[in-house]
Amino acid sequence: MLWLQGLLCGVLAALATPTALVLGVLLGPGLLALLLDRAPGRPAARAMLVFGLSATVFPLMALWRAGHTMEAASLLVSDPGTLALAWSAAGAGWLLVQLVPHVVRLALESVAIARTRRVRALRARCAEEWGFPEREPDADSSNTNPR
Repeated sequence: MLWLQGLLCGVLAALATPTALVLGVLLGPGLLALLLDRAPGRPAARAMLVFGLSATVFPLMALWRAGHTMEAASLLVSDPGTLALAWSAAGAGWLLVQLVPHVVRLALESVAIARTRRVRALRARCAEEWGFPEREPDADSSNTNPR
């Protein structure tokens, strides 16, 4: 399957060189991440490529409207605004991949802590209502986060 991807990239570079140039430069950070990301499924590379690809739509449309020439492609990839937008989008994809697991963990921990407090309050209320003696807190139960 990898040879087929290489074949398609070769055909793109040969038949649509201006498009290949624009895609190669604007998706550079994502392509570099594709080579360097060793995580299963390559989540950082995939996010960077998707975010970067979203920022290349308008430059590619401008290239095709300008006649699909190498001159137009060179002007597009040398524009600092175009490069900044595409590379910032790739950076946003990388940042999202790095931050989301921590944010989700933080949210799940806060939900678990809130549920623990509700259950302890319910247990105390039931113990008071039914006349059970108050339970002494264990050494482990006072620590809500064992890490």
